[in-house]
Amino acid sequence: MGLFNFKKDAGTKVETPSAADEVRARAAKSQSLMKLVQDMGFDVDDLKVGYDDGVVTVHGTVDSQEDREKIVLVLGNTQGVAQVDDRLEVERPAPQASLYEVEKGDSLSKIAKEVYGDAMKYPLIFEANRPMLEDPDKIYPGQVLRIPPAA
Repeated sequence: MGLFNFKKDAGTKVETPSAADEVRARAAKSQSLMKLVQDMGFDVDDLKVGYDDGVVTVHGTVDSQEDREKIVLVLGNTQGVAQVDDRLEVERPAPQASLYEVEKGDSLSKIAKEVYGDAMKYPLIFEANRPMLEDPDKIYPGQVLRIPPAA
């Protein structure tokens, strides 16, 4: 899919042990990010996650384009991450969803109204971003969301 930009200081905090050695610190951050993807329940064959100065590189094979996009968003919506270099392979390619960066004052219904012309279609956006979103009312400025095509 390519290289995606994110707000480096917004998103989920991933704890990494403090270490004077930068190599150990990068390795710890890489492991924390890989665990984050695994904890979300994504099935990725040969998952590899690298981290270097705000850039995450992710390798592996996933079943669907949807999983690919969600993994990129999980990684990108993490504090300290400015870019995700997506090198995931997809077994069943499909058209990409569009991405939307949440702005102050946004809600899923407001975004749905803007994108689909109907605020009541917000569940489409909510479901397209599960398991990253646990509650449709808990989004934040700078967060990047998947916007699926209207059914």
